[in-house]
Amino acid sequence: MNVVVGLAKGFTGIIGAGATNLTGLITGMIPNLLILLTLVNAIIALIGENKVNAFAKKMTKFRITRYTILPFLALFFFTNPMCYTMGRFVEEEQKPGFIDATFRLAHPITGIFAHANAGEIFIWSGISSGIIKLGLDATPLAVRYLIVGLIVTFISGNVTEFVTKRILATNK
Repeated sequence: MNVVVGLAKGFTGIIGAGATNLTGLITGMIPNLLILLTLVNAIIALIGENKVNAFAKKMTKFRITRYTILPFLALFFFTNPMCYTMGRFVEEEQKPGFIDATFRLAHPITGIFAHANAGEIFIWSGISSGIIKLGLDATPLAVRYLIVGLIVTFISGNVTEFVTKRILATNK
């Protein structure tokens, strides 16, 4: 009987912890997310979608911008999943690399810019919860997480582009 009571208390504790986390998100993260998403959409409307698209096309010329800055800007301005539409500016053999780079950056960007991949905010919450429980600021961790994400994104995009070009060359 004590085992059943212990399991019930444990289960109730998990539910309570989840509810506490949800309350924190509702009173903290979600309002910030909504305001940031509204701001980004307003910026795009003010700049003009055509100008944003023209700028994106220029970003595809160099590997460093194609696999770091363009995925970052795509996620920041268009958010997940619309960010992948920026692949239309990339040459055909570079599209898999761009998609790979953007996909890999979708988690690291959420630490600072939660609106970019709002559906995955729970990943960042889990990563940062230990730092927050210690009473420390999670911002330095978020910055490091983004920097490492950009480095991995650059490497991954280039490797995927290389492999794609090899596969395409063998199929000709």
